[in-house]
Amino acid sequence: MSIDLRDLKPITERRAVDADTFAREIVTASRPVVLRGQVADWPAVGAAKQGARAIAEYLAGFGGGRPLDVMIGPPEIGGRFFYADDSVTGLNFHRQSVALGALLGELLRFAEEGVARPHALYANSATAPEHLPGWEAANPLGLAIDAPARLWIGNATQVATHYDMSSNIACVVAGRRRFTLFPPDQLANLYVGPLDHTLAGQPVSMVDPEAPDVDRYPRFTDALTHAETAELGPGDAIFIPPLWWHHVRAFDPLNVLVNYWWGHESGAAFPALIHAVLAIRDLPPAEKATWRAWFDHMVFAQDADRAADHLPPAARSVLGPSSPARTHRLRDFLVRMLQRS
Repeated sequence: MSIDLRDLKPITERRAVDADTFAREIVTASRPVVLRGQVADWPAVGAAKQGARAIAEYLAGFGGGRPLDVMIGPPEIGGRFFYADDSVTGLNFHRQSVALGALLGELLRFAEEGVARPHALYANSATAPEHLPGWEAANPLGLAIDAPARLWIGNATQVATHYDMSSNIACVVAGRRRFTLFPPDQLANLYVGPLDHTLAGQPVSMVDPEAPDVDRYPRFTDALTHAETAELGPGDAIFIPPLWWHHVRAFDPLNVLVNYWWGHESGAAFPALIHAVLAIRDLPPAEKATWRAWFDHMVFAQDADRAADHLPPAARSVLGPSSPARTHRLRDFLVRMLQRS
């Protein structure tokens, strides 16, 4: 089955916003939003609009940092980084530490020579302070986000449908990218792959959204009815709330994206899920139902933060209001419990 993702519901769009509007209207709404022209005044975007060589030379000016972690796939994968076969044990790419100049040189060669089926190259999540020192001062985001810029540099590639634990704003510098998003509640319809053997960190959907095998993954047709999509060009940005699934395709021979992840400590939620699989999933049904009641009362209920209100404040301890002190107590308590188990 072939899908034209451009036919899906479009992601909500706005023009560029200031820091106050972003925090007050965009982030708090917890909905994806495309911000057209949000970083159009970046010097990097100006260089990208002059062509592949111009942006390559601009990026090379920030050399001198640590080598980049580059994903390298053979031409036959068509730029889609994924598992090697149905056994889901191997990957169809390998990783290599590559200097910025060497990566840019190879991408520029592919672009200028018009290589029809190049190797797929993708430097992922290169933090600017370590890998491209000076980038953030030259290309400031201006949205009062306390997080480092991360650069993603490559050719025409696909990133499998995945989610992030944190809030995310992604800014397109060079090339065109299509983002296809699925709400968090579509989890069951996305057929999640292995939790402990992933492509690059987070678990991914096993379905190729551009060519889904609906015989093998029939519920994916339901996920598509909830999907949203948008194509971004240089200077555009997109806000993606935590836990929204997103598939990203880069179209051009040299693509550059910059993103910022920030937010609360949701990264601890996934280990908690894994521990729940270990500790709860295989219990007898009656015991599972009892633990569901505990979780509902102390974690998921609207008033869960008041579960210990009947106790004196000093005795609420790990169930008290959120604070650095409570986080420290929770971690110490958890460590002691895990050591005894």
